[in-house]
Amino acid sequence: MPKGQGEVVPEAPFRSYYGQPVVKQPIWHEPHMPTYLYLGGLSGAAGAMAAAARVAGHDRLGLAARATAFAAASAGTVFLVAELGRPKRFLNMLRVFKPTSPMSVGSWTLAAHSGLTGVAAGSAVTGLLTPVGDAASVAGGLSGLAMATYTAVLLADTAVPSWHEGMRELPFLFSGSALASAGAALMLTTPRAQAGPARAAAVAGAVTEVVAGEVMERRLGLLGEPYRTGRAGTLMRASRALALGGGLLAAVAGRSRALTALSGLAITAGALCTRFGVLEAGRVSAKDPKYTVVPQRERLDAGRPAPVPGR
Repeated sequence: MPKGQGEVVPEAPFRSYYGQPVVKQPIWHEPHMPTYLYLGGLSGAAGAMAAAARVAGHDRLGLAARATAFAAASAGTVFLVAELGRPKRFLNMLRVFKPTSPMSVGSWTLAAHSGLTGVAAGSAVTGLLTPVGDAASVAGGLSGLAMATYTAVLLADTAVPSWHEGMRELPFLFSGSALASAGAALMLTTPRAQAGPARAAAVAGAVTEVVAGEVMERRLGLLGEPYRTGRAGTLMRASRALALGGGLLAAVAGRSRALTALSGLAITAGALCTRFGVLEAGRVSAKDPKYTVVPQRERLDAGRPAPVPGR
């Protein structure tokens, strides 16, 4: 064979950008941000349950739900301010309202939800201005639906590969986890004879959380790898085991104080593991360029290039 004929340089595997990360890693800190994500979801779901309990006539459950929603929103605000560094930065986020920015919408949602849950809880505890408290509870229930899910939208709206591509399941994962968290908290703070709706919420939320997490990891393929390996994998497996075990215990606990306590603690720990695990998986996917480059190459090869914003 003449020299130069038939000699083909094998195509280089396109898995990196000179070995450097293509996108910036999230700079959010632990435990501030994942704890805020947990508390925000807890407050949102508890606010929605408070409104539902008022309509259904479960007054004792409604009182516990209002108090839980306000306490979680207050604590969550503290963690968010700690993440930002100082309170002025949070106030600066409220200077403008941008409907196209999940961060801006989330800041205003948190501010409104915290105020509404404060009025609702204050009225329930003091017995004053009941119509105002009920109206605030209903409005807090509506804002709670946004609180339970907006953080998932916030993550999916970034360029972090394993968050962005998980946009279909992350809202279900976070809302399910939030519902389970609220159910667990209300099981522990409501007399057992009146905690039936809380137990049902804990079971439904735990099942949703487990199914959404499993579906997301399977659908993402390569981008699901950060959720299955390393520290994030350990946290996500622990979250599913705890949510599943806690949900099962909630279903069979009945009026058993010990089983109810174990169930509530397991679900709470599982929800925290979910937030820490998702945050860590995002960091891993942003740090390794293959999670950005390989899916882009596969989309180009399939004739499906990623859309360019603004075109």
